[in-house]
Amino acid sequence: MRTGRDLLDHMASTPIIPNSLAIWGMGQMGIAVKGPDGILYIDIYLSDYVREVAGDWWTRAYAPPLRASEVTNAAAFLASHEHGDHLDPGSLVALAQASPEARFIVTGWSLDIMAEADIPQGRIIVPRVHETMTIPGTSARLTALPSAHYTLEDDAGKGHRWLGFLIEWNGVRLYHSGDTIIYEGYVEMLRRYPVDVAMLPVNGRDWYRETDVGAIGNLWPAEAARLAKDMGWGLVIVGHNDLFPNNAIPMGSIADAFERFAPRQPYKILQPGELLYFVK
Repeated sequence: MRTGRDLLDHMASTPIIPNSLAIWGMGQMGIAVKGPDGILYIDIYLSDYVREVAGDWWTRAYAPPLRASEVTNAAAFLASHEHGDHLDPGSLVALAQASPEARFIVTGWSLDIMAEADIPQGRIIVPRVHETMTIPGTSARLTALPSAHYTLEDDAGKGHRWLGFLIEWNGVRLYHSGDTIIYEGYVEMLRRYPVDVAMLPVNGRDWYRETDVGAIGNLWPAEAARLAKDMGWGLVIVGHNDLFPNNAIPMGSIADAFERFAPRQPYKILQPGELLYFVK
């Protein structure tokens, strides 16, 4: 897999034609997305923070493709919620220093973590759900959508705790769901937002993981396959099932579900550092 300077050079040299986006896998639910005028990083986890604070059950299956100090090309960092494998306290300071102009787009529930990392308030954006904004420094249009990990949580002061991100950029509509299950009203909401590429967390959920280590799960493969088919998405990126072996399900079960419930649905499991070049 591409790592370090080789990966950064690959990002820099990859051209962006009309109606396309370049997407690199960063592991777990992390991706880097290049459009015509910048690179966005979403839910990147580049440290070993979770294992350090929660124990060896959370040991990584592989090293990150980039060190946080190497991420010098970011226009913005997006984090769907405050869990350490999505908003990484072990990387925040180095990310902020490596890309000093980048903004951090996070939830209101994440602000204490941002303050602990001494990220200036002027670099932080807390989006409101269903309100479209332009990501500073780019032409990318962002709409935050509520997710449920396991339930919808909406605080009067902090806003929605779990977010998904709809990014409209260079003629392509990319939906990154963050961590979620299908909740009442979710399918109806998504029908309001046409999507070309969707990234979903597909590592299932069960009582043992929940009670043993507090692991909050996500979609089962059949749910992801049926959702993609119902929505008519052009491509699904399957995430959240590669980094922590103890919190994963067999990859074959994902293939089986798509073959059974959505046999014509294109889907992709990105390796860390791998490029997916999507052309609409």
